[in-house]
Amino acid sequence: MKDRSINVLSPAGYRQRATAFSAIAILLVAASLFMGFDPAMLFTEFHYVTDLFVSMSPPNLSLLWADKTIGMAVLETVSMAFLGTLIGGVLAMLLAFLAAENTMPSRPVRIGVRIFLSVDRVIPPLFIILIFVAAVGLGPFAGMLTLVVGTVGTFGQLFAEIIENTESAPADAIYSVGATRWQVIRYVILPQVLPSFIANFFYAFDLNIRVAIGLGIFGGGGIGFQLFQAMRVLHYRDALALILLTMLLILASEKLSDLLRSRLLSRGPLK
Repeated sequence: MKDRSINVLSPAGYRQRATAFSAIAILLVAASLFMGFDPAMLFTEFHYVTDLFVSMSPPNLSLLWADKTIGMAVLETVSMAFLGTLIGGVLAMLLAFLAAENTMPSRPVRIGVRIFLSVDRVIPPLFIILIFVAAVGLGPFAGMLTLVVGTVGTFGQLFAEIIENTESAPADAIYSVGATRWQVIRYVILPQVLPSFIANFFYAFDLNIRVAIGLGIFGGGGIGFQLFQAMRVLHYRDALALILLTMLLILASEKLSDLLRSRLLSRGPLK
């Protein structure tokens, strides 16, 4: 028979939950007051948003095949994401071997690499794109460099943890017969981690497609820059068509990434 007993909170548990809810409510009120947010604006000012959507409809879908620059912009966005993922992923993988305890015996090197990855990961991509735009100018090259830096920071630490979680018994076995550290990495660790690395490359590509679109608004080129231009000159119907195109692009990259990752991870370690 199923247990139909009712879980009753103790007085201490009730006080903890009440305290937590009260603290959240106070923080929400304080944040609203600080930003000057009036909840009534959701009902009195929301019509401006609906008016904007009305002015954007119907989308000018003919723009997508009539304007040749749109196709080039999509190609720029995909190229930015692909190169940023490939270059950044390879760099992240190399740094991960320097940060993992079972592949890098030098403690100062491990700590230094981990500090670099931690600092890299907390820098917002919008700050990085502004630096590269100032250094190399507007365009997809600045966006690609930003994605490289972001990919290294996001996946370097993850790859290091994957390396450290490999099975140690095979490594100990070939160490006992005189294998070098490089041979252990090549014949034991790398076959175990490579499927996860490649699967995360696909995930990184899916993530970088989304980021590349956003970076375009800040000078990174691609379809995001086209969308920014359409909104700036008040071509709202063109903007809605571009928004629909970006949604389709993101959906396609997500489905492709999920399919390739699931197939790769189901194969297990490489031989």
